[in-house]
Order: sequence, then structure tokens, then C-alpha cells
Amino acid sequence: MSEAAVILCPGQGAQVVGMGRLWCERFPAAREIFAQADEILDDSLGAPLSRLCFEGPTERLNQTDVSQPAIFVTSVACGRAIEHELGGGIAAAGLSLGEYTALHLAGVFSFADALRLVAQRGRFMQEAAEASRGSMVALIGADEAQALAVCERAARGRVLVPANFNAPGQIVLSGDADACGDAVTAAEEIGLRATPLAVAGAFHSDLMRPAAQRLGQALDAVELAPPRFPVVSNVTARPHEGGADTMRRLLVAQITSPVRWSQSCEWLGANASGRYHELAPGRVLTGLMRRINREIKVVNHDQPDS
Repeated sequence: MSEAAVILCPGQGAQVVGMGRLWCERFPAAREIFAQADEILDDSLGAPLSRLCFEGPTERLNQTDVSQPAIFVTSVACGRAIEHELGGGIAAAGLSLGEYTALHLAGVFSFADALRLVAQRGRFMQEAAEASRGSMVALIGADEAQALAVCERAARGRVLVPANFNAPGQIVLSGDADACGDAVTAAEEIGLRATPLAVAGAFHSDLMRPAAQRLGQALDAVELAPPRFPVVSNVTARPHEGGADTMRRLLVAQITSPVRWSQSCEWLGANASGRYHELAPGRVLTGLMRRINREIKVVNHDQPDS
């Protein structure tokens, strides 16, 4: 009998050419998910999603409109392949995009509906990024108060906000590109290290508001069921509750709000006792958990066991 499972679902940035290929080669359930995804998305990405995942090119896979559905499908395929290990799941959380994977696994929306939403979300976010001049910068060693202080020093009327609370001492700022550049200097002035990130835009900031508005309209057209087990919201760092309208509101807010991943994992650690599993692709969440709570050991499923 499998242990109770807490499921961690990766977000954008975990993509890599070749992801999901071994899962498909070894597990018919994973292969079926990719086949369904290719049929649902058809030629909307310029090539079958499976080909983009397995063969690239890297430049196309890294574009937001492709990377988001690619990661979602790879994670679901992995989850279907190890369904016996996950059982029914007792709780789940996903980093930004990964929240959609977690909600799908909890039965909130069907695979087809979730994939279409994720593909729209990626396209809306890419178009919002192309319409603005945004960037992101990582602060090393900062707490929330220090991150806010850097934003206050560097913003000067421009958009600059904390976007990701990834782990203790690891916070990402997002906003206007020039403000992000000034944030590097402002951080150094108060003794912090800051590193500009190679990203397509200012995700989880107000520069994504056009994407949030369009996503709201897309969500209104999709039926949402109550989750079968708790799924932690990135916005509140608490499980989704209060019905479909509240879930829709939080998923829209997530586009422009900070991702409280560290706090979400703290909630899981205090409330969800079970074996933790990070779905493919990548090992980002396993690494972050070591910084958040060393007592929690995560089983990583980037590749199938040999």
C-alpha cells in the first residue's frame, strides 16, 4: 500500500529539451497524456507539443506560450505514470503555473480544460510581456522587509514589487526593467546580493494586469469542481476554499501577486503529513524544500527510476 502523498508541481523555468520523453517511452499512461495534448492543442504552437518537449528547439520551448503547457503536460504525464505512488493524494501545491497542475490532479478541472487554460495563460502572459518593458531580479539573503525596502529605494514611481518568496533568503523582484536595474544597486547599498534574471517579462507584477484580465474571462467559461484534497493557493499560502468563484478570483490575482512558495511549503509541513513527491520536469522544488524545511525529504521524479 502506498504512503499518503503530498504532491509538488513545478512552474515555469523547469523546462528543458527532452523532458517527458523517458516517461512516454516507459509508461503508456504518460504516452496517452502527450497524445491527448497534441490533439487538443493541434498546431496552435506551430508544432506538436510532444515534439517541442522532446526535440525543442530550446529557444521555442523557453517561450512562455510553449513552456507553460509543456511543463503542465509533462507533470501530468509523470503523475499518471506514478499514480500508484501518489494514491489519491492528501495535499498539493504548485509553483505559479504548477498550481494548475495541482488543481487538475485534485479534480478541480478536466485535463482538456486545464490544458486550454494553461495554454491561454502562457499566451496572455507572453503578450503582456511583449507589450511592456519588464524584468526580474533575484535577491540573495533578503527577508520580506528588506525586499520591500529595496523596492521603495529603486522604484521611483515605476513598477517594482516582490514577485516570488521562493525560500528563506531567496526573494525575486519584478517590474520595470530600469527599476530592476536600479534594484541591483539599491540591494548592494544595504548589504544584499542581487542578480538580474534572464526572463521574458515582469511576471507576478502589475505589468501582467492585461494577462490577468483576459485570464479572468477564460476562467469564467470553465467549470470548477471542489478539490478532492487541499491545494495551496500561491496568493494566500493557504488551501483553496470558498467555492469556484473564490478559486477563479485567486487564480486571476496570482498573475499579478507574489508567489508565496516558502509560506505554502510551511503550511504543508505543519498540516500535511505524508511522503512528498516532486513531479517532472526538474528538481527546483526539491532544492527549495531543503532551504525551507530540511526535515521534509522530497522524492524527485524528473526521470523514471531505472
